[in-house]
Amino acid sequence: MTLIQDLQARGLIANTSDLKQIQQLLNKPQTVYCGFDPTANSLHIGHLVPLIMLKRFQDAGHQAISLIGGATGMIGDPSFKATERSLHSEDVVSGWGQDLSNQIQQLMHNKTKPILMVNNANWVKNINVIDFFRDVGKHFSVNSMINRESVKQRLQRPDQGISFTEFSYSLLQSYDFAELNRQYACRLQIGGNDQWGNIVSGIDFTRRQNNEQVFGLTLPLITKSDGTKFGKTEGGAVWLNPIKTSPYSFYQFWLSVDDADVYNFLRYYTFLSCDDIAEIEAQDNANTSKPKAQRMLAAQMTHFVHGDEGLASAERITQALFSGNVQQLSLNELKQLELDGLPCIQSTQHDLVELLVQSGLANSKRIARELIESNAISINGEKVESGNSTLSFPLYDQYWLIQRGKKHYGLVKRVSD
Repeated sequence: MTLIQDLQARGLIANTSDLKQIQQLLNKPQTVYCGFDPTANSLHIGHLVPLIMLKRFQDAGHQAISLIGGATGMIGDPSFKATERSLHSEDVVSGWGQDLSNQIQQLMHNKTKPILMVNNANWVKNINVIDFFRDVGKHFSVNSMINRESVKQRLQRPDQGISFTEFSYSLLQSYDFAELNRQYACRLQIGGNDQWGNIVSGIDFTRRQNNEQVFGLTLPLITKSDGTKFGKTEGGAVWLNPIKTSPYSFYQFWLSVDDADVYNFLRYYTFLSCDDIAEIEAQDNANTSKPKAQRMLAAQMTHFVHGDEGLASAERITQALFSGNVQQLSLNELKQLELDGLPCIQSTQHDLVELLVQSGLANSKRIARELIESNAISINGEKVESGNSTLSFPLYDQYWLIQRGKKHYGLVKRVSD
């Protein structure tokens, strides 16, 4: 199976400029790029499909380029955005760009074909504004730009509209494609389907500017079976930086994927072959016990982003909470739970009845006492005996992990009076 055939089997191709020519092009090693604007100090899972797509090309022997939008990140892409992006200082965007560059290099590790990291600020900062309008702007029709769906949606919102700043974004991204084609002989750009208009503009501009034929390929918007967009929780974005989203919480996010979505997500996000995924689905369908697919998806994704150590930690926390054997958790793992794994409170309180109410594990002191009397409460994995509301010694002199019944947990971090 060729790379394109594999991408088609996975359902990962939305639009292409010329699929047949792209297939022929990829018979030989090519240079492929994907851009990432630094809008925060970390990528989130919305970036994973294009990033993993870029790695699929890299692993197939092609040269991958990751473009960090140090310049375009100062502007903001209007594509299908309801409001204009908040503008940040050059220092902030530059710092975020370095964070993303470090993150991508780690995820895209490949000794045979190391990824090339470039930043469009390195060439855009040297452009004279008059020269830019004369040499670049003259190749763009305002009529065609405003007829793009991504722009039309904003123009139809009288409360928002679109500024010239964002309207000019397409010119800068197109310039990037021409520049990468000139410097690195890059002939293929990939991106999310919301980038199709910008990619088409880049193809046309590169042809005019460099007299070169280049190509574009976009990925579909990843949605769940109910039609809603996939990638966020009630708490917001799921980040790839372990300081923003812990490996445990990251693992749990994938573990909670619905049965109706999990096999498609295995095709989209993992490097398992389509045949292997079909076999997993067949085994799950034939088995009356809990499906294997979610655990496989969670393990694959957590390993890709957080490595052996992150996956082992996430699985160890999961098992400890399931079994109640929480004393085996390390201090780092308890900090993961404090970050985003469990409801956590800080308290000077040493009375268990008060802490059960404060942590939300009991709605009142009366209910808290009843839970204690019925032996329904454990602290740090040990059952609290009836009539005893004295707290045991905290784990690592910092944490009490309180359990109500089998499934309800609360974390208390001790603070000084």
